[in-house]
Amino acid sequence: MNDVCFMRQALDLAREAGEAGEVPVGCVVVRGDTVVGRGRNRRERDKSALAHAEIEAIDQACRTLGGWRLWECTLYVTLEPCPMCAGAILNARIPRVVYGASDRKAGAVRSVCGLFDMAFNHHPAVEAGVLEEECAELLREFFRDLRVQLRSRPRWRPPERGEKEAGM
Repeated sequence: MNDVCFMRQALDLAREAGEAGEVPVGCVVVRGDTVVGRGRNRRERDKSALAHAEIEAIDQACRTLGGWRLWECTLYVTLEPCPMCAGAILNARIPRVVYGASDRKAGAVRSVCGLFDMAFNHHPAVEAGVLEEECAELLREFFRDLRVQLRSRPRWRPPERGEKEAGM
């Protein structure tokens, strides 16, 4: 298998996240040719800022392999990791990261900052832009649809003085 095949698996997970109303990000952790961890965004469902695709996939890989060091693994994710996820990658000692779309607002690999280039004791190799357009289009479509939904929601307005007094 190759980078494109594993990124397609991450894209499948991202689509699942989008269908569940989550920001469509998916991730797989691979050792050799075997997927040992899978994850997708579940922040809305879990009501947790920690429920990112990478965190879920890293956690599953650690449980699958029986340890916290993922030094023989590659992480594939559809969106450039944020600072929290980049930190988890560093702490798990993952030697290679492959991502699809860049994240100009929160990307901590190359876009906003480069955590992997800082003076930490671990420096993963990075391959950016694998299936980039497909990954980016999935996100654009999700946010386009979300904006339409938000525009169609009724807006809250404070009750008028007469409504409040009448018990409405």
